[in-house]
Amino acid sequence: MSERTDAPGPLLRRGPRPLLLHLTLAMLRSSASIAASARSSSAWPTSSAANAEAAAIAAALARRAPAAGSPDPFPLFVLREALRQDRALIGGIAAYRRHPWRRDLADPPCRWREGGSRLLDYGGAGPTMLFVPSLINRSYVLDLAPGRSMLRFLAGAGAHPLLLDWGWPGEVERGFSLTDYIAGRLERALVAVGAPVILVGYCMGGLLAVAAAARRAELVRALALVATPWDFYAADRARAGALARLLPLLEPALAFGGALPIDVLQMLFALLDPFGVGAKYRAFGRLRQDGERARLFVALEDWLNDGIPLAAPVARECLSGWYGANTPARLAWRVAGLAVDPAGLAMPSFVAVPARDRIVPPESARPLAKAIAGARLHEPAAGHIGMVAGSTAETALWRPLLQWALAV
Repeated sequence: MSERTDAPGPLLRRGPRPLLLHLTLAMLRSSASIAASARSSSAWPTSSAANAEAAAIAAALARRAPAAGSPDPFPLFVLREALRQDRALIGGIAAYRRHPWRRDLADPPCRWREGGSRLLDYGGAGPTMLFVPSLINRSYVLDLAPGRSMLRFLAGAGAHPLLLDWGWPGEVERGFSLTDYIAGRLERALVAVGAPVILVGYCMGGLLAVAAAARRAELVRALALVATPWDFYAADRARAGALARLLPLLEPALAFGGALPIDVLQMLFALLDPFGVGAKYRAFGRLRQDGERARLFVALEDWLNDGIPLAAPVARECLSGWYGANTPARLAWRVAGLAVDPAGLAMPSFVAVPARDRIVPPESARPLAKAIAGARLHEPAAGHIGMVAGSTAETALWRPLLQWALAV
């Protein structure tokens, strides 16, 4: 068959997703600053400024403030600085979109498959470690790039890692509940391994791992939980409640496609740090674009923007149950009718709580270490993603986790 003349071109980067939201936030930030400065005197505003965002920007701009007697009044200075920062943001996004780096790691052999899910085998001699990632991000954050792959590091350092790649939710998976994923697909993957494993859950995957270990202890000889939330009220109950109250607004999207779309998920993450994307893209634009830091930034941003829709029943359970009612910490979360209680786990456990985690606050993750008898608590000075794939990940998590796994 001849090649299609109307075949789509190469996939271009669409991030940061949703782009319109991030550009709108940047515009509102600049507008608020300019409007607030117009009401100010030419003197530098104090922290008592009425507009909280303007006060925050004023503090950030302090080093650039015009000297006393400068011909530029403060409002004009703020206007020029806002325009400069907006140009830097657009420049950083453009630099990211045209960056030549592309992920080219080949997948390892597939050991088991069901629906869109696969169990990938990274080889190696040593204890078998089955990694369970989140349902809303691609699993390859644990196998990001040459030199940045946690799984390939472990395979070469004395362990035998397996990765449960959940895959894209098809028609069947879009009807899945958390029980379907845990008591169904995850447990069948554990059975397919053929021997008890060290089960390692990352982020949301840690919650799934806790439930699976509690249900099928004969298939799990040890448990590691990495940046796993448990007490959703501990850090900010009001914010958790606000996320839960969004559920009625999301119902049309859930009903339309049977899943929570990627861009809606990205929007929810953006609300955790509304101006963080602007800051990091301005910083990226200042990097040497052929350097390692720029390549790592692009690799992580490509992964962040390559999300997976979340099955509608799971989205409802998470927002209403986890965030709205704090069911895990209250021991009211049930899988296949049974309450999930980490206190009943009688196995070696490792709980990694990154100190700089903005996605899963440490206050939310630490209670798991307290609930599991004898659990080892590891608190590296790292962030949620940086701990598994950042420039310091080997020191922050890979080696401590490996040392624990070899000893259990």
